[in-house]
Amino acid sequence: MAEGLTIKEQYPFLMKYFNSGINKHSKKISHSILFYGSDIKAQYDLALEIARMLNCSENHTENCQCLNCRWIRENNHPAVMTISKVDNKPSNDTSKTVISIDQARMIKSDLLVTSDYHRVLIFCDKDKEGNVQGLNQLNFQPDAANALLKTFEEPPSNTTFIFLTKDKSDMINTVVSRAQCFYVPSMKDEDKDFSIVKEAMDGYLELNRNEVLDFNDKILELAREYEPEFVFTQMQNYIEALLKSNLDNLPLKVKLINDLKSTETAKKEARLNMNIQTVVETLSFKLIL
Repeated sequence: MAEGLTIKEQYPFLMKYFNSGINKHSKKISHSILFYGSDIKAQYDLALEIARMLNCSENHTENCQCLNCRWIRENNHPAVMTISKVDNKPSNDTSKTVISIDQARMIKSDLLVTSDYHRVLIFCDKDKEGNVQGLNQLNFQPDAANALLKTFEEPPSNTTFIFLTKDKSDMINTVVSRAQCFYVPSMKDEDKDFSIVKEAMDGYLELNRNEVLDFNDKILELAREYEPEFVFTQMQNYIEALLKSNLDNLPLKVKLINDLKSTETAKKEARLNMNIQTVVETLSFKLIL
């Protein structure tokens, strides 16, 4: 979390949405939610805040001190569980690198028991130090995910699933299609340099189709001078900086999120050693409307 800022202050657009659906009289939000973006810790904090809002037993204010809210702030609520390769596994489950099928079966069995609380299951990964990381098809493999699909689609009442990942393409489509997806921009300042691409990217939103080839040539020159993946990362940093300052402008926000996705696709294509001229040209035409 950015120093000194609450989740509500960092993500006013997202929190306004969830606040509109969660209050004393209503819990009208999707039962399956997928967060994606580079800052998995921010996604986890958002997931805990949603869990707190769903379980608050008093006034539903941000600083409520009811027992449920205190439990969740302490990460000690009996119905709010982290599901990862190291959390909430059956006692006889020896798998250490994946969310396992045995784990999926345990979850399905546990959900058959009624609860007085609103259950929130937060699916993520963990590194060796216990830091939250994003889901992908290596740590949340299709067999385990598919074992839970019916549960994701038709969960018991008062149950919400939240998935944390860096990119929607890291998850199997059958999970993504059952979830309401939200992009969570990183509010971290570190490692967000875009000095190499700034001159080429400045004003790109105002360019028209007649100027796309000039833009393409500038990016292609940079991709040949530096590593293409490095150039695309700097382009993402530039777009994320624009996104942070335009979170309340919904049409522009949608455009910038799509531009981030297009640049991520270009980055993946560069890793596959696809023809860089073709990759840059495709990206340029996607960015310049």
